[in-house]
Amino acid sequence: MPKIDPIPEQPAGPDPDRGRTVLARKWAYLLSGVTVVSLSREDLDLELRGMLDTLCACLRGTSADTASAEAIGKRLVGLGYVGEPGLRCTLDVLGKGLPTLAELRPVAAERIALTLGALSCGFLLAHERSVLDQQEIMHLSLLKAVRDAQWNLKQSEARFDEVVTSSASGIALVALDGRVVRANAALAEMLGHPAGELTGTVLYDVVHPDSVDVLREALGSLVYGGKERVRQSQRLLRRDGDVTRISLTASLLRDAEDRPAHFVVVVEDGTELMLLQGELSRQALHDVLTGLPNRQYFGTHLEAALRRADPEYGVTLFHVDLDAFGMVCNSLGRRIGEQLLVHFAQRLKSVMAKEKAMIARFHADEFGILVENSATTPDIATIVRAINDELAEPFFVDGHGLALSASAGVVHRPSKGIDPAELLREADQTLRRARARRRGQWKMFDRDADAQDRRTQALAVGMAGAWENGEISVRYRPMARLADGEVAGVEARLHWDRPDEPPLAHERCAELAEATGLILPLGDWLLRAASRQAEWWRQRADFGLPMVAGLTGHQVSDDALGTRVTRLLADTGLPPEQLTLGVPVGALPVSGVIDNVTALADLGVRVMLDEFGLGPDDLRAVEDLPVDIVRVDRRLTEWQAWADSTFLAALVPLVRQVGATLVVDGVHSGDQADWWRTAGAELATGDYFETASPAGELVGHFAGA
Repeated sequence: MPKIDPIPEQPAGPDPDRGRTVLARKWAYLLSGVTVVSLSREDLDLELRGMLDTLCACLRGTSADTASAEAIGKRLVGLGYVGEPGLRCTLDVLGKGLPTLAELRPVAAERIALTLGALSCGFLLAHERSVLDQQEIMHLSLLKAVRDAQWNLKQSEARFDEVVTSSASGIALVALDGRVVRANAALAEMLGHPAGELTGTVLYDVVHPDSVDVLREALGSLVYGGKERVRQSQRLLRRDGDVTRISLTASLLRDAEDRPAHFVVVVEDGTELMLLQGELSRQALHDVLTGLPNRQYFGTHLEAALRRADPEYGVTLFHVDLDAFGMVCNSLGRRIGEQLLVHFAQRLKSVMAKEKAMIARFHADEFGILVENSATTPDIATIVRAINDELAEPFFVDGHGLALSASAGVVHRPSKGIDPAELLREADQTLRRARARRRGQWKMFDRDADAQDRRTQALAVGMAGAWENGEISVRYRPMARLADGEVAGVEARLHWDRPDEPPLAHERCAELAEATGLILPLGDWLLRAASRQAEWWRQRADFGLPMVAGLTGHQVSDDALGTRVTRLLADTGLPPEQLTLGVPVGALPVSGVIDNVTALADLGVRVMLDEFGLGPDDLRAVEDLPVDIVRVDRRLTEWQAWADSTFLAALVPLVRQVGATLVVDGVHSGDQADWWRTAGAELATGDYFETASPAGELVGHFAGA
């Protein structure tokens, strides 16, 4: 059988490790309160416990081991910033604690005192060495700082010398009494002296006698008035007797005790400066490409011209735009476009050569002409015709013969008190109205039309805020069957309730939103609200008729239309066949629209050809596109009411040939409804059946559906 070792006997008496642990923790606790060490509390406990173990081993040995105690004193210094408070704390804790340890009770008190004395000796020696080392490091650091400062000073002086020597401005170091201590070559050259000759001369001797007192007073203000810098125009005397105009700037240098020491004088040639300022001023007020005045200069001139205008003839402002300039740049390049602008500027000068007129380039291809009229000034139509006649003559550049036209907005004889900015705005807005008609046209400012445009634009730009404030809502109107008047579908429409103003219907809201681009987010919101409402009706009210929403040209040409509708159907849960989207016929020629229509049909959404007329493109679209419904433009419905509309009835068989349903929009009376029902139309929308109303008010029609 294998031999089994017996279990060792446990020593009798108290555990020495426990006493050391308690004493080490007390030592660490009290030491950390009076010193700064780099150890954590747990690490300090372990460190001091190791020292205590060493001390106990020394005291229990056959002879006193003072070397180990000294080593412990040195280790205490290495813990961090211990210092005298740390030593006092250590001696107090160990002097009282060591004799209480059971394992050290047989040890004589003299031996404990001798050991603690050796610890103190090691601590003091190590602490003194640490202080000496720190002093040595500080001494070396100070020496290095002095050397670095001296080196930096030499570098700074070298850089200063280089700046002074190479500067194109004249620079002089001048004593408080006016004596030139040092001057660079540029200043000597300005005054016609050889390099270095100005040193030792008096600054006031080279200043014109009429200006000496002014300069003395200015330099005195630096010394006694507390100014940091003075700048003034001066006249200096050249060696040959001529006078040179300069710009002088002087500042005060102080010594190490903050007492005034020298002046630093910087001199710039005033002649060149004035020429440079004149050139910069000209460039700031003129177009770089054409050399014509720019809009800023034109506005200043306009203000003065209005004040001096002849009471009988006044002034005329033309805002001229070069038609098709963008096409030239896109096709032939920007360089040729710029040459065309230079040519156009020259042609304008030629046309207006005999008139008192200013021609300016505003920006890009837009120009302004201000004519101060006289008895011989041609009428406006003659001036615009002359401009276009000049442009009609081909301008050849790089083998390309360019002949363009210009459009113009004209403000004739404005009041003298009008603000120039407002006058420029009127001309600009009139130009926009002229270009809206066709190219090569001009239009006279019309106050009523301008006021209407401003009201419309104010509505358009304020629409986003109205939407945010909840003034715009979605309303619904029924799409009725002409045969029996029952509801066959519901159309979602925008409605703007304006405070203290008549509300705006869907067509006006869509037109305004289309003008600013708001129609994309607003249209998405309409589709989502309508789809959620349709899905709610389908599930809660057992009303499953299609939801119809008309799109604008901007919406239907959006490249992301298919993605938007796909996400819409997924988010709302509405079946695709329950959604009908109207596509305006006028948007079909726009790039990408036919692809979007096809994509909608592929999703299962029903497509309605909206604003359908009698043009050949309209009829061809019914045959070529996946169209489910065709809605006749409301203008044709109104025409039917008073014109010989026999041929309108031909629309029905044309539409039915491709299997589409014919809807008539804008039915306002029973006679219209009867006429279109007789003609064969199937559905209709309009006030005759119901105006657009909130969703809750439309529920009454569901029973008949």
